[in-house]
Amino acid sequence: MMEANLTVTSQSQLAKAVLNESGQNVNLCYQCRKCAAGCPISYAMDYKPAQIIHAIRLGMDDLVYKSKTMWLCASCETCTTRCPQEVDVAKVMDAVKITAMKQGIKPTIPQVAAFYRAALSNIKMFGRMYEMGMIVGLKMKTFEFFKDMGLGMKMFKKGKLKMIPSFTGALRTRKIFNRVKSIENRESKI
Repeated sequence: MMEANLTVTSQSQLAKAVLNESGQNVNLCYQCRKCAAGCPISYAMDYKPAQIIHAIRLGMDDLVYKSKTMWLCASCETCTTRCPQEVDVAKVMDAVKITAMKQGIKPTIPQVAAFYRAALSNIKMFGRMYEMGMIVGLKMKTFEFFKDMGLGMKMFKKGKLKMIPSFTGALRTRKIFNRVKSIENRESKI
């Protein structure tokens, strides 16, 4: 009986970029779709995680970059734990986001970019997530001041939103942000 050689010899540029950025080889995926079946956000995605991985493999960069999937990914890693090939699908999604940002590609969902900016500036300022401050920052960026007001009030009443932030680790976190910024500046000059 003859054995089949299942090695993929050519790789798309995006697959190479994902491999360089995350260390994840998307060519290991054999489309069992366990990642899609377990994804808690898949109902809102235009393409399931397995479809995005297949598109990366095929070099369908436009489809991948125009998709909502990578921007909606919560990085919960349910997909990663379910993958029989041990492809870290969450890392792949992060790598595609990073690659898109490096190319100047904006998120297909503007609120996602606003959320990332609000969350990061909040962590940089307080050293940890201060939910109330993050929500205020997000609402200022999106101008959706009254959206989710009911949910916010419920969370506040249950003690989930604190009025006064904690500054534990703020200085240390700021140093990390500054180090990352200097590394990014060095890399951009190369």
